Amino acid sequence: MQRYFLETPQQDGDQVTLPATVQHHWVVVLRAQVGDVAEFVDQTAHLFHGELLRVTNDGHAEVRLTAVVTPTVELPAHVIIACGLPKQEKAEWIAQKATEMGVQQVIFYGADWSIAKWHSQKVAKKVARLTKVANGAAEQSHRLVRPTVTYVPNLAAVLATPNDLTLMAYEESAKRGEHSALTANLQRVVAGQTVLAIFGPEGGISPAEVTQAQTAHAILVGLGPRILRTETAPLYFLAAASTIWELQSPQRG
Repeated sequence: MQRYFLETPQQDGDQVTLPATVQHHWVVVLRAQVGDVAEFVDQTAHLFHGELLRVTNDGHAEVRLTAVVTPTVELPAHVIIACGLPKQEKAEWIAQKATEMGVQQVIFYGADWSIAKWHSQKVAKKVARLTKVANGAAEQSHRLVRPTVTYVPNLAAVLATPNDLTLMAYEESAKRGEHSALTANLQRVVAGQTVLAIFGPEGGISPAEVTQAQTAHAILVGLGPRILRTETAPLYFLAAASTIWELQSPQRG
């Protein structure tokens, strides 16, 4: 069943006029007819079934909402991934796939060794595009929340992000055979905490950035014995977090 997000809180039995973008996709692109039902998630992450009641002469679609049991689909802890600015279309790939895997926030930052550069005049447009990609991925993967996507100029701004645990994926840790820090730290995370995971760009993380992160109490972790591409590393991390927090947890079905 198709899923859409609404921008305001709703209640059982509410009749709402759909936002233009939702109306266009459901009614025009997917050709929904009166009586058809789609899923809608309100601003408070509650799930509803919405029956299409009518499409007015001026093109507005109206639905009646029926509250249904909201499933547990979000990661128990909030994950923020901070990615050194990658080249070409990799930022869209990361935003889309990380959303499907449960991320709460994606931060792109200008790393010391980033090859790609975002000019200040283009940042807002690029972030808007990435936000649209993440929103679409949240609908497709039946998330209850839409991740936020932001850009900051450097690692210092990333490290200022409030969190309960900061991890930095560092390839030298993997080369040295470190294989337990990631698992050990993820296992001590409790529901509701926020984990910030930092990844470098194609050029890697500079020694100065490693020192800067460690000074801010970030923990260096390896991501297995292989060296991962910049767009693969965040997904490996999210898969590992999901395995430890969800698939191995007896409290979560």
